Amino acid sequence: MALAGTESTDQEGHGETFLFRAVRIAAVVALYWFVSITMVFLNNYLLDNRELDAPLFVTFFQCLVTVGLCWVLQLLSRFCPGFIDFPPVTFDLKTSREVLPLSIVFISMITFNNLCLKHVGVAFYTVGRSLSTVFNVLCTYIILKQTTSYRALMCCGIILGGFWLGVDQEGIAGSLSLIGVVFGVIASACVALNAIYTKKVMPAVDGNIWRLSYYNNINACVLFVPLIIVFGELGSVINFSRLTDLSFWSMMILGGVFGFAIGYVTGLQIKYTSPLTHNVSGTAKACAQTVIAVVFYASSKSLLWWTSNMMVLFGSSAYTWVKSLEMKKTPPKEPEDSAKEKLLPGEKGSMSV
Repeated sequence: MALAGTESTDQEGHGETFLFRAVRIAAVVALYWFVSITMVFLNNYLLDNRELDAPLFVTFFQCLVTVGLCWVLQLLSRFCPGFIDFPPVTFDLKTSREVLPLSIVFISMITFNNLCLKHVGVAFYTVGRSLSTVFNVLCTYIILKQTTSYRALMCCGIILGGFWLGVDQEGIAGSLSLIGVVFGVIASACVALNAIYTKKVMPAVDGNIWRLSYYNNINACVLFVPLIIVFGELGSVINFSRLTDLSFWSMMILGGVFGFAIGYVTGLQIKYTSPLTHNVSGTAKACAQTVIAVVFYASSKSLLWWTSNMMVLFGSSAYTWVKSLEMKKTPPKEPEDSAKEKLLPGEKGSMSV
């Protein structure tokens, strides 16, 4: 994102001690965990506001913050070129139109993602949003006509089993939000579509992930305005009692900052570890996030409920491991493009937020 060289390959590690590398990796992983878990809890706090039932407005504001941060970082890169490295983000209408199909999928993904979090809470969020891998396999077959190995399909079967068991246990406990589960399934499908469309539009932004984020969020801000009006959220915002409360807007801005920062720390973790390690870290983070949520909200969960979470996390980790082995046997034809795509937040982020 901002630090110079974060998008380059990590080839400057020669001569560094093992202790230094280990501490650096631990610090990067800890930073990723902190940003990702904090973002989820912060979004849950903002979306669970009973006085302001306006999830589209909250999501719109986070996109607006991202656009603002892009402009700020661009200006800082001019004054501190040795420390801040951010691409020019001048607006081009033609590029914006080329990115528009992705933007439609993008706003669907983040909107249904937030709606899922709003209705199911943090504890069940991992299971509620667990089908991204399954939909990735389906979309790859339907759209790209690419088949998936039997071992990878078995991993998807484990994820599906964990999902259904989790839904069943939430129903038995009386805490199941059916609409929240539906939103989670739609969000998972949008995550898979987002990955595919991202690869298609990357050439329009010269393969630069931050320029793509800039255009994506500008388009999203424009598309959200009519949606906010149509769904009647404008009146809710105007009549909100804390509309002039500085603490409320501070939390809103903070949510946008963390939403922007997750893209940076994701790329940072991949750079100093590997895509496989990043996914394992994301899975472990999701497990920790669930435990923290259960303890924080003083919830009581059954053994089968925890089993469903473990099945989802195990299936996701196994799928990542199987795909990594397959990629080693069949190296990509264009490694320079795949290296850029590893920084994208949608394709392997089902367990990352």
